Amino acid sequence: MTKQIDGLVSVIMPSWNTADYIAESIESVINQTYQNWELIIVDDCSTDTTDEIVNHFKDDRIRYFKNSINSGADITRNKALQHSRGEWIAFLDSDDLWHPEKLEKQIHFMEKNGYSFSYHNFEKIDEDSQDLGVTVTGPSLVTKKMMYHYGYPGCLTFMYNAKVMGLVQINDIKKNNDYAILLKLCKKADCNLLDENLAYYRIRKKSISHDKLYKKLKSHYDLFHICDKQTPLTSFYLACMNMIYGLHKKYKYEIRNQ
Repeated sequence: MTKQIDGLVSVIMPSWNTADYIAESIESVINQTYQNWELIIVDDCSTDTTDEIVNHFKDDRIRYFKNSINSGADITRNKALQHSRGEWIAFLDSDDLWHPEKLEKQIHFMEKNGYSFSYHNFEKIDEDSQDLGVTVTGPSLVTKKMMYHYGYPGCLTFMYNAKVMGLVQINDIKKNNDYAILLKLCKKADCNLLDENLAYYRIRKKSISHDKLYKKLKSHYDLFHICDKQTPLTSFYLACMNMIYGLHKKYKYEIRNQ
């Protein structure tokens, strides 16, 4: 990792066949009130028109890379992180959106309080960017123990200080690679909640978020066993805890707007 540039935010955006959405995602970065950012897009061999759409944006702050072979979201995120130069690291998937003041408010929140790791609330939208009337929040402080029970921060919401936390790289795993990053970070600092809606998470019909229970259990087991090097018994226990706390989160932290 190169020396971090003070004040610069590196926005990590993996992409794969999101031509229908990526322009809107990129625009939500361009429209930030905080303008000291670089957007690092790494495309994982898309077969749609992603290339054409990204190349339409003529902004030197957008850095576009392509994998030579289809490698998965984990390796794609790793590659983007390796190219990052920012003091701050933030994540935005190529079908999600940010509120215009997301970066400005989150950086102010972290600098004011001396935090190196934070997250915020988000709202759910559908494939047509229509509000689904659901706000997702979380605990005001997520400790290491809590993070192992459940990955509360949404990928599009968390940010960390690369000068404090260093370069994060994760092992090859098909799913939960954003959670794998959280597990790396929570060993270095607690994660603090900025209690504002600053992002929009897109629910898509083919989203892996809708996997059946046994597939979710298996993917969480692999996360703890392969990525975090836990024993099989511990990995199974933590995977089960994630199922339980996932239900708790849905009940306590998913709020239906009136």
